[in-house]
Amino acid sequence: MDGTLVDTEPYWMATEVELAEEYGATWTTEDAKHLVGNSLISSGHYIRERTGIPLSAEEIVERLLDGVVARVQHAVPWCPGARELLLALKDVGVPCGLVTMSYQRFVAPILEHLPPETFRVVVTGDQVDQGKPHPEPYLTAAAALGVEPDECVAIEDSPTGATSAAAAGCQVLVVPNHVAVPPGERRTFLDSLVGVTPAVLKTLPDRNMAARDLP
Repeated sequence: MDGTLVDTEPYWMATEVELAEEYGATWTTEDAKHLVGNSLISSGHYIRERTGIPLSAEEIVERLLDGVVARVQHAVPWCPGARELLLALKDVGVPCGLVTMSYQRFVAPILEHLPPETFRVVVTGDQVDQGKPHPEPYLTAAAALGVEPDECVAIEDSPTGATSAAAAGCQVLVVPNHVAVPPGERRTFLDSLVGVTPAVLKTLPDRNMAARDLP
């Protein structure tokens, strides 16, 4: 979700800076980029170790969620082409699952801006034992959808997310956002989701694809 469907990474980064400054600590852009795609609890531990904030990792996560949820309720920053692709997939009856390391209370206000049943399955970071880059989140979603992972296309924007999806056996469409994603098996790259249709997803090979290749 973050960085793929909605560009909320700036919301997370701003909240991280606010939290660090509240306790007289420093938080850099590089620190923030280090957390992209990670589970929230892993991010909480990293922030605690990096800044020395006198809060538990769990408390840090809740503080981050407070700040980001407030920003999302004010405005949902959709990534270009993402909402259009979701609606097109719904129109042709392709079952979709949302696999995110964010928690349910952050996901809920975003899903309110989509038609009901846009996602038949939602797997959040607080529902799995092992987060990305482990394959568990994608294996869980595929099982809930009643399909094999190799029948799925995962859309990801981070190295951890792409690793998780590929390890589960999914074909991965990588649309990098705030961090670079290295090439790898089962990965196809595009600059954005603008112009991507259900028909395009059906034909994804394991190669680089430029916008000019779109029908």
